[in-house]
Amino acid sequence: MGNCRILHCGESRVNYNLCITKKVAGFTRRVAEKGDLIYFSIKIGKKTLCGARGILGDPTDYKPWKDSERYLQCFRVINMEYCEPFDVSILKEYGGPSWGGKYLQGSKAIKEEEAIKCLEIMFEKNKRNEPYIFEQDEEINDIAGDNNNNDDTLISGEEIIDDELDNFSEEDRLDIMGTFQTIRFKNETDPVRGLEPLVTEYFYKLFQHFSEEKTIMIADNRLFATVGLKNEKNENILGIKSIPDALLISYDKDSNNTPIRINLIEYECYGESKYRTSQKFNYLNGVIIPQLIRFASTFSIVTDNKIREKTIDDWIEKIMSYIDKDELLTKKVYRWMTDLYPDIKERQIDRFLEKELRNAFQSNIKIILIIDELTVEQKETIKNIINSFKLSNNNSFGKDNCIEFSSYVVRLEEKIGVFDKDAHFALSFQD
Repeated sequence: MGNCRILHCGESRVNYNLCITKKVAGFTRRVAEKGDLIYFSIKIGKKTLCGARGILGDPTDYKPWKDSERYLQCFRVINMEYCEPFDVSILKEYGGPSWGGKYLQGSKAIKEEEAIKCLEIMFEKNKRNEPYIFEQDEEINDIAGDNNNNDDTLISGEEIIDDELDNFSEEDRLDIMGTFQTIRFKNETDPVRGLEPLVTEYFYKLFQHFSEEKTIMIADNRLFATVGLKNEKNENILGIKSIPDALLISYDKDSNNTPIRINLIEYECYGESKYRTSQKFNYLNGVIIPQLIRFASTFSIVTDNKIREKTIDDWIEKIMSYIDKDELLTKKVYRWMTDLYPDIKERQIDRFLEKELRNAFQSNIKIILIIDELTVEQKETIKNIINSFKLSNNNSFGKDNCIEFSSYVVRLEEKIGVFDKDAHFALSFQD
């Protein structure tokens, strides 16, 4: 068992309910670790109530909240348990007047064994089988007393300034490890200072929510081309050919969708050559967005079914061929399939893998943009565009069966000075 923490969802019933129903926890700072025991809390009226707890499982990039970009760390939650909501201000006895800043601010690890035991006793005393879902009704008033805020404002507990959270201790200070300057990548492909080769080399260190054990990275940026239809003269008559820079096959048994997901990775870099606002604007709208749209449309129902099926067949064949050539990948897939189907026989692995890959292409595709600069507004615009492409009309895959989108801004930092090797933060600037 790891540390014990309280995850405060602020006043947002939406965020709190998503945490406990989707069994996922998000943190705005990198403070938590797999195995931590998390008590979920929410402010209702003048009280902070706890109604669920669970153990942090594997890191995930699944972020169901509307303000998802704020969460730097996300975990699946296992062994979720529920209780009648109780007031966590009982911790005043152990934390004193600054108990809110000590136990709620930043989801710090609770160090006092007496406080941990108190939470345990109160939770067990009020335990229930089903989650308590906070809604805007009279029942909330009965629990919380005065309820002076009934809206679902998306606020993290870390930003609420009130009697619970306005006391900060010395340990709240950021431990700065040194100073760094943000410099430009040379371009996308330069072998020394290129965005793509550097990110590919350090992919799993950068994006720790992608587990190497539960993903297969195929970084051959010429392998997966979309397929067009040709006539008898071998002329392309339908479909525009496009090629993602990499393919990431991810496995998540607890996914709300299919356990296998197809992630199309596209690297884009303004670099040293595109530094003016007009250059970036033209490149984003003239090159990047059209390229992402081509990826999305290829697998969407807006594309001719023959093109889509031919591309899926071709890609599945290439994925399976790539796996078959690598003994370690073959063993990894074997672990995935036996985890999904405990009674599966070894000779059935390929058939079941093909079935799961086909399901993923029909209902679980995400396009991932890795770029050196992107504003929140630009990200939301692209996300809305990509989400408009539907994957299938099959209702069994859900009514929101659309292509997903994520983006990550990666910056190259040059060290100026390091003076605390035990710290976790750095300062950087960009001219």
